[in-house]
Amino acid sequence: MTEFAHDTIVPDRTSALDKKSQVAGMFDDIARRYDFMNRFLSAGIDVAWRRKALRKLAPASPRQLLDVATGTAEVAILAAHMLRPERILGIDISEGMLEVGREKVSRAGLSPVIELRRGDSEGIEAPDATFDAATVAFGVRNFADLTRGLAEIRRVLRPGGRLVVLEFSKPRLPGVRSLYGWYMNRVAPGMGGLFTRNPAAYRYLNDSVRHFPEGPAFLEVLDRVGFRETSCERLSLGICSVYSATR
Repeated sequence: MTEFAHDTIVPDRTSALDKKSQVAGMFDDIARRYDFMNRFLSAGIDVAWRRKALRKLAPASPRQLLDVATGTAEVAILAAHMLRPERILGIDISEGMLEVGREKVSRAGLSPVIELRRGDSEGIEAPDATFDAATVAFGVRNFADLTRGLAEIRRVLRPGGRLVVLEFSKPRLPGVRSLYGWYMNRVAPGMGGLFTRNPAAYRYLNDSVRHFPEGPAFLEVLDRVGFRETSCERLSLGICSVYSATR
């Protein structure tokens, strides 16, 4: 039984595979072009979004950091430079993305700090109260069970630990919203098909963004699973939002 509309959004509605399997396979397929497509489709602003999100953790000076849906380790690597924690564990359901991430971590000389492991947000292999902070960048839309995934992240955070979530959202200004809808409906799938030969991945991106419970609705979910001090900051005219919460 799904609670949120986005839980039912999958890359291929004709497939018999569940959402997790489909999403993992999709990211395996586009892993080698994923970083390039992020830079290209966002005109590079996605890097600034990640920096903005991580700056929210700077006052806490986390020593143990969990990066959920780490993908190619973009946030993990940036966090290592910006926050300098003792340890970062990045988990993801896509082995293809993790393979790219491990190569990047090794090239950056960060293997002693960053460990990338295949893992699921709904069953994190860590004891209670392990981490000082957790991040999820453009990954909560891919959770098969949003409430369960967030509750599991809360479980492995220590009391007072911080969660920062970075996710796409929908602009509110009518003109910007229309332009954004055209871009996500037409341009992103077209460019995705051209460069990755997987336009379905970018149609899924648009569908999952449209159905995600953003803004106040997402804050309500965080509140419900037990987080406090929840907040939302909209970035770049509402194209992206950064959420913060405390266990």
